[in-house]
Amino acid sequence: MKEVMAIIRPKMVTKTKDGLDFLGFPAMNAVRVMGRGKQKAILNEIKLEINETNLTETDGAMRYIPKRMLSLVVPDEDVSLVVEAIMKINHTGQIGDGKIFVSPIDDALRVRTMETGDNAIS
Repeated sequence: MKEVMAIIRPKMVTKTKDGLDFLGFPAMNAVRVMGRGKQKAILNEIKLEINETNLTETDGAMRYIPKRMLSLVVPDEDVSLVVEAIMKINHTGQIGDGKIFVSPIDDALRVRTMETGDNAIS
């Protein structure tokens, strides 16, 4: 099993969710996150008032950008399909398209039924 974690633009969540659901991967977690890549910010992409001073830097007016982090655990044989789908749906060729990380998962347990391993994620 692997965890596929994708950090994408907020406006792409519905398309990504629908695409993964169509492929048979409806289960995922989605979290609002703030971050930035090497470009340090995407200025003027959004209008956002940030009241927390730790998220704003006065020198250079760097701002963190709102993103969405999707996380899903899939069997090893489905990782390529899931990653390719996320890439196809989210690729615009512009800075800020996102990142995808793939990590190994040692085990999964479904609390309700006590199933483990691949049975717990299917």
